[in-house]
Amino acid sequence: MLPSLLLCGLAAPAIAQPPPADQARDGAVALQARRQGRLLPLPEIERRVVPTMRDAQYIGFDLEMPSGIYTLKFLKKGAVIWVDVDGRTGQILGRTGR
Repeated sequence: MLPSLLLCGLAAPAIAQPPPADQARDGAVALQARRQGRLLPLPEIERRVVPTMRDAQYIGFDLEMPSGIYTLKFLKKGAVIWVDVDGRTGQILGRTGR
């Protein structure tokens, strides 16, 4: 009986939580900046950066607003590498990790 109760609990849908107000506001600011041409879209940033990271797996990104800096995250030989990119110009600003 207990295992079936556990399975039912695991199958229950998670209740979605709204994003924090500051995160939602940053998202709206980023969308507006992209629409106004002040910020390059993520696919363009990825086209410029991902090919330069040979032998590393691309695992995701963050976008810091209002600075407009994309941080692309990669995994290489068990180490995480962060590449900061100016979202306005597409220029790589720096890299941390191996």
